[in-house]
Order: sequence, then C-alpha cells, then structure tokens
Amino acid sequence: MKKVHNHSQAPLMHLLQKIQSNRNSLVRVAAIAAVGSGLLWSRSDSNHEATISLLVPTPLHDTLSRSWQFLQQRAAVPSFVSSDYSANGNLPLFVSRVGLNPSFESEKEGSGNVKEGAKPCCGCLGRDTFAVAAAKVGPAVVNLSVPQGFQGLSLGKSIGSGTIINSDGTILTCAHLVVDFHGRKVSQKGKVDVTLQDGRTFEGTVVNADLHSDIAIVKIKSKTPLPTAKLGSSSKLRPGDWVVAMGCPLSLQNTITAGIVSCVDRKSSDLGLGGMRREYLQTDCAINAGNSGGPLVNIDGEVIGVNIMKVMAADGLSFAVPIDSVIKIIEHFKKSGRVVRPWVGLKMLDLNEMIVAQLKERDPMFPDVSKGVLVPMVTPGSPADHAGFNPGDVVIEFEGKPVGSIKEVIDLMGDKVGVPLKVVVRRKDRLVKLTVIPEEANPDM
Repeated sequence: MKKVHNHSQAPLMHLLQKIQSNRNSLVRVAAIAAVGSGLLWSRSDSNHEATISLLVPTPLHDTLSRSWQFLQQRAAVPSFVSSDYSANGNLPLFVSRVGLNPSFESEKEGSGNVKEGAKPCCGCLGRDTFAVAAAKVGPAVVNLSVPQGFQGLSLGKSIGSGTIINSDGTILTCAHLVVDFHGRKVSQKGKVDVTLQDGRTFEGTVVNADLHSDIAIVKIKSKTPLPTAKLGSSSKLRPGDWVVAMGCPLSLQNTITAGIVSCVDRKSSDLGLGGMRREYLQTDCAINAGNSGGPLVNIDGEVIGVNIMKVMAADGLSFAVPIDSVIKIIEHFKKSGRVVRPWVGLKMLDLNEMIVAQLKERDPMFPDVSKGVLVPMVTPGSPADHAGFNPGDVVIEFEGKPVGSIKEVIDLMGDKVGVPLKVVVRRKDRLVKLTVIPEEANPDM
C-alpha cells in the first residue's frame, strides 16, 4: 500500500474544480478509494492549510502513475500542480491550498443563500442591497400633483415626485413641476397635492423655486410624524457606481429602477442647454414622466441627486442635479429666499497638461502653465471687461488661492456680489493682477 500525498503551497484548484463541476469525476475518486480498500481523508492545520490524501493499493498506484506520465506528455501540467512526483513517489492527484477556514466556506456554500440580516463585504452587492437602500428612502418619497391652467381654463394636472428631507414637512422636488413659466417670468403655482407612500394626503405650498437649477421646495403640515430621507454626498461618486432612481412615473407610485452612474459632471452645454453653466449626474436608470423631482439614491440608502430629465429620443440617458449642489441651493433659500449668483462675464475652459501642450503647438506664445482656467472670451461691458480681462488670459489664482478648474472659481465666488475679488492671470509670458467686482446674474436670463 502506497500513500499518495502532495503538500504544496499552491491553490487546490486543478482537480477539485473538476470534481465539483463533474459528478463523474467524484464517482471515479470514490471508486479509486474503494478499490483494494483504499482510503481518502483530509485535514487542516492551525494556518487553515487544507491537505487531502489518498491511500491506494500498490498495483493501482503503478497504473495511475503510468497514466499520469501519459497525460503529462499529451498536455502541459498547470503551473499550480506539482509535476515532480517521481522524486518522492507521490502521485499529484491532489494539491493543498491556503485560504479561509474550510468550515466557514462549507457553511456559506451549503446554505445556498446569505443569512437574513447578513451584510455583504464592503463594496460588494448582496441579494438585498437595492431592496435595503430603497426601503430606507421609500417611505419619504411622495407623489406630487399640480393643477394646470391658462387664464382660468383647466388643462389637467402636472404629475411628479418629491422627497421629504425634514420632519417639519420640507419636500425637495424640481421647479418645472411646481412653477409656471410665462415667457421668461416665473410664477409659483402655489398649492400642490401631496400623497405619501402610506396613503396619507396633504395640501402643500411652494416655498422656494430656482429656475436655473430646476430645484424647488414644497412644504406640508402634519400633526403626525413624517418619514424623512437622509441626504448623502455626490462628491465621491464615480462612473460605474450603482444607484437607484425612485419616484412615481406615469403616476405609478413606489416605483424603483436601478442603474449605474454614467458621468459625474455632464455639463449643460453638452446637452444643448443655454443659460448659466450647470453640471448633472448622468445615469442609465429608467426615468419617465412623473419621475421628475424624485430622489437618486446610492446603495447606502442616501439621496445623492434629484432626477429632473431624460433624453426622449434615447434609452439609458437620464440626468439628476447632484445633491451637493442642491444643499448649496437650499442654503441660499434659507439665507435670502432665492439663489444669489455672481456674474463676471467670462467664458471659461478648464486646462490640463494635454490641452496646454496642444495649445502650445498652435501658439508658441501660449502661457507656460500646467493647469488653470483659460478665458477664450470676455463679454463686452461686463465686470470682467471693466476689470481688464483679455481673451487668452489664464486664471491661475483667485482670491489668493490657486485654481485649476471652473468649479473652483465658482466656489470661491460663492454669493459675493458687489465685492472686489483679486485675480491673478498669466498673459503670454507675464503675470497680471486684476480686481473684478461681480454683479448679480439676471434671474430671468
């Protein structure tokens, strides 16, 4: 009787994978162990190193050895299987592995499902990931219905969605749902019918609305507790992150769709939208009429955007206002009742090393910078024009801080209207210091 034993540090994959995927292989191993009262056993040590051994009669061992030699000549042996059996007389039917505790893996594989309440590993999707995320926000998602009319003539209702973000009855939604647009003028529709997921109905009032961002606040009063949703952060989102869109498309309440983030900074100009520069989250979640104003949720059950539109001629192209922008808008609402936006009259372009290199090829006199914000155009008669900006200037410093993107410039301006701001630009081969005094952007622009 010879003992077949191989105790290497390589993974137990070659044969065990075949056994697990092929019932006949398992039967053959059992048959080998049965011939001549063969014996098959396994053990593991304190380092979780599993070893499987097989005792077979000597004649059978010789036969298997010749078969193994034949197989080696016909096909290359995988790198994780030891082929040096002739030196020690061991037939490499099995190899050992180092891994997780076998008892843990057996319990997990044998159960056939994840235990109730068990959490998947960090960054992994579990069978309940979307359901749990939706359950956290779902009760706070509401259906909004707004009567439409023109000069006293009823034209039906406008249907959309919203999210209760405060227990005082504050509802976050989109502006185009709850305000009227008469040319360039905006007038609040006033009353809004609000229906909660649990069936309760309220009459809401439009408190604030901002046309440019398409964000609005509706308020309801309730004597009983209201469910609320937690606001997350959109700054750490990456293309490919999973998200859930919630709302009431076509008045179908409690509708949930899932998808991924396709782009985290889709510019309004990319969509052919005029006016001031905005950025959106682009997703492939299914969005339809009635989803407007509903929340975009991450897998942690946090609101990270407000769904506002989709491309009608295509599928999988939906857009949401990032929650970080929404939070700033809400702060403006609380501070002044409207969003105050400074305007300087500059068209700007983010620079990076690749764009700079290309511009230098076209114009050797282009400023020697590695990053910054290029000014390709200055609006005549604007604050920037009065400050002395020229087309071709590269903004490298704003209010004493280095800048490398338009977003940084906008953040530094904040709501500073009528306040002198110090700017440093590189013009050709020299530095120029300028002072610009922003004006408030025309709210009807």
